[in-house]
Amino acid sequence: MAAATAFSSPSGAVSGAISTKNVKQLSSTSTRLSVFKKSNSASAGNLSLNLKASAKPSFHCKSLASSQNFSVSDAGKVQELSVYEINERDRGSPAYLRLSQKSVNSLGDLVPFSNKIYTGDLQKRIGITAGLCILIQHVEEKKGDRYEAVYSFYFGDYGHMTVQGQYLTYEDTYLAVTGGSGIFEGVSGQVKLQQLIFPFKLFYTFYLKGIPALPEELLGAAVPPTPAVEPAAAAKACEAGATIANYTQ
Repeated sequence: MAAATAFSSPSGAVSGAISTKNVKQLSSTSTRLSVFKKSNSASAGNLSLNLKASAKPSFHCKSLASSQNFSVSDAGKVQELSVYEINERDRGSPAYLRLSQKSVNSLGDLVPFSNKIYTGDLQKRIGITAGLCILIQHVEEKKGDRYEAVYSFYFGDYGHMTVQGQYLTYEDTYLAVTGGSGIFEGVSGQVKLQQLIFPFKLFYTFYLKGIPALPEELLGAAVPPTPAVEPAAAAKACEAGATIANYTQ
């Protein structure tokens, strides 16, 4: 029994020492965890604030609709615009380039051109056309040609529109409106081309979508298209008040 007592006493002391040591370690660990939690809590708070702050957009972009009071419902509205194209024989247009090397109009021949354009009422000079036609087919039975055309209508400060499609010299046709700049940015639609005197007088009726309301000075009542039409004398002379602002020359 004495031996057993002597044995248990040191064991108890060791056990007590271990227990005390463990308690201190646990207490120290708990303190560190508490500090760590508080530190992380503060960091999380800062992170949350930073995230909220960064949620604000760093830039602001105005859409065409908002900047020009142009609603989505207006995008499908079709606006009609009439334009006369008149070759006054003072621009060296058109130029016929026979790349086919044949004596008759043939596939591949090129026709670059540029003519003056006027409002549908023929009271104002607008600007010019500028483009290129590629001959696709000579249609002998109709005494004319079929071209693939790509060209633009320039409206001075208002911007320009580009069209593309078949150009027939012997009958009316439609081309696609493929885009534009200035007030015509984002435009789509089509244009009817009426040949009055090839290649000197043409009448166009645009059916436009996707743009704000057109300015009134472009929308005068069109003169009925006939081979005899002529621009007003003041418009032809580009007198003050008979042109749009900075009309394209």
